[in-house]
Amino acid sequence: LKFTYKEVLENVNRFSNVLVDQGVKKGDRVCFYMSMVPELLFGVLASARVGAIHSVIFGGFSAQALSGRINDCKSKIVITNDEAPRGNKSIPLKEITNEACSMSPCVETVLTLKHTGAKVEMVEGRDFYLNDLLEKASTNFTAVEMDAEDPLFILYTSGSTGQPKGLQHTTAGYMVWASETFKNVFQTNDKDTFWCTADIGWITGHSYISYGPLLNGVTQVMFEGIP
Repeated sequence: LKFTYKEVLENVNRFSNVLVDQGVKKGDRVCFYMSMVPELLFGVLASARVGAIHSVIFGGFSAQALSGRINDCKSKIVITNDEAPRGNKSIPLKEITNEACSMSPCVETVLTLKHTGAKVEMVEGRDFYLNDLLEKASTNFTAVEMDAEDPLFILYTSGSTGQPKGLQHTTAGYMVWASETFKNVFQTNDKDTFWCTADIGWITGHSYISYGPLLNGVTQVMFEGIP
């Protein structure tokens, strides 16, 4: 799949309209539990565009780990895939999400991307297919105005030394830092194609997939699976 910057904007605007239609407003937390599909990037940027706070949870975590992070940030909405291909196997993301939501009473809505086409259990009134909603959404959306110190995202530590800690980054400070470090460390130009092998579920993916390259107008690659 290839996307121009204009097509990225249109997809982000579609996602922004879907989030607003699902009741997401400025300051709300939006949890993503997905593989490295374009919709994850569009969703992260859409969260920023509507003034919500995104929290990306790595697609390799267990239901307990997912639930703990959802509960800690009090997210009302979780966005996931049906499955995630990884090497020779598939990770049942929706199945894990269902288990996590049974331990997370704060969740009101689950949006599921049809990715592999696997049959998944959908809870009536709570679960909707993301593809259907995006298809019907408008490509126009005016970004919500944010202050420099408004929260942009919460990213949790791995929990290897105890309870995972949610680290909150603000809008202007983080974006300036991601943009400037990308520009000065990688020193790309308009003839380069940049690839960060990290997952957006980690801070490197936030800085050098979701924000740094795009703020600098760079062509980049996103890759799903095991390099």
